[in-house]
Amino acid sequence: MTDLSWLIDPVYIVTVFFFIIGMQRMSHPLTARSGIVWAGAAMLIATLATFFTPGLTNLALIAIAIVIGGGFGYLAAKRVAMTDMPQMIALYNGMGGGAAAGISAVALLGTTHAATGSLAVIGGLIGAISFTGSIIAFMKLQGWMRPRPITFPGQQVINMAVLVLAIISGILVIVQPAWLPLSISVYLPLFFVLSLGFGLLMTLPIGGADMPVVISMYNAFTGLAVALDGFSFATPNYAMVVAGIIVGAAGTLLTLNMAKAMNRSITNVFFGAFGATEENVEIQGSMKSIETDDVAVLLAYANTVVVAPGYGMAVAQAQQKVKELTDLLESKNVQVKFAIHPVAGRMPGHMNVLLAEAGVSYDHLFDRDEINPEFPSTDVVLVIGANDVVNPAAHRQGSPLFGMPILDVDQAKNVIVLKRGQGKGFSGIENDLFYRDNTRMLYGDAQESVGKLVQAVKKF
Repeated sequence: MTDLSWLIDPVYIVTVFFFIIGMQRMSHPLTARSGIVWAGAAMLIATLATFFTPGLTNLALIAIAIVIGGGFGYLAAKRVAMTDMPQMIALYNGMGGGAAAGISAVALLGTTHAATGSLAVIGGLIGAISFTGSIIAFMKLQGWMRPRPITFPGQQVINMAVLVLAIISGILVIVQPAWLPLSISVYLPLFFVLSLGFGLLMTLPIGGADMPVVISMYNAFTGLAVALDGFSFATPNYAMVVAGIIVGAAGTLLTLNMAKAMNRSITNVFFGAFGATEENVEIQGSMKSIETDDVAVLLAYANTVVVAPGYGMAVAQAQQKVKELTDLLESKNVQVKFAIHPVAGRMPGHMNVLLAEAGVSYDHLFDRDEINPEFPSTDVVLVIGANDVVNPAAHRQGSPLFGMPILDVDQAKNVIVLKRGQGKGFSGIENDLFYRDNTRMLYGDAQESVGKLVQAVKKF
């Protein structure tokens, strides 16, 4: 059989360019879909090229694993609702971290070189943390675990102790000092148990509202672990190195941007236990409801309407009805814009994807800095399922949200909030907006409420 192993490195170089093109195209909504195709093609090509590695064994098992994993991923991606995408991303990212940890374990069982062994230990530590941390993030977002921070006395001390012990056991895996009676068969399992435990302990005190940032950070961790694993082999796997670095860098930048959007530091997100305590402030006023026909009058005779979507719109799958309402209002010469907060929903770009799926033109979407100056002259703001990102409590000292940049919808002439009930947002903080004099609550399922608005507006 012809030896084609010389093709592996050139093919890996090609896949690196495909990855870069894919990442670049993912940066804009209009080209994001093709960017995913480019990146997927790169992964497929790199996987096929790996089969030509000299001495590769268990080809049948590898092929079976690819078929099972690929088939499950395809079916899950087709069936999972858009509202559950953050959970799926957390779960799949965790699997990536677990795979990186597994590669590190195999490398450590066979390595005798201190340098490559050190890289494998670091990669294993980071991958294991990403695995259990992502699983906790998935469970909190899925509702299988209490979303509020889980804290206990001495938590940070215990966490640091577990991390230090994990690092020490990792060092012992490499050094294996003769004066200690135990062997690698003890140090290696202990290292991974402690690493997995630290990932769990690190994520428990983080509130559900911060989970999107956590998922992004663990995505960066997984990329870094994969890159380190690529260096840990006797012959470095440069496809793993470059792909891992790209994923790690992208995840890090996204994490920093999301933290900036909330005016929070990374340390505050991971160690601040945001939402663990409730603010003891009595809000003046009361929530005032409004009927559908009254909202329709406001919309039909408005000059400008701004829609502020949030996770509630995603849950209700109301984006198609919102698009229908938008078209109807524009036919009546009402200017309609969408105010998109960077962390609206459960992951970056959540609202952009939903609205694009419904056919809303990208030209209608405006970020926080663009739309905030327009709110004082806006006739009506429709808040559909958004909560924390429109909460004026962010301007009040003492509030857990203080300093977070929000959509200043409270400055509009009329604010209509579409909401199922009177509950708090995912962060567990009461929303001052709902009690303002210019705010009215339209209760009910968002899709049904917007559908009724469409029919009511048609009467005018």
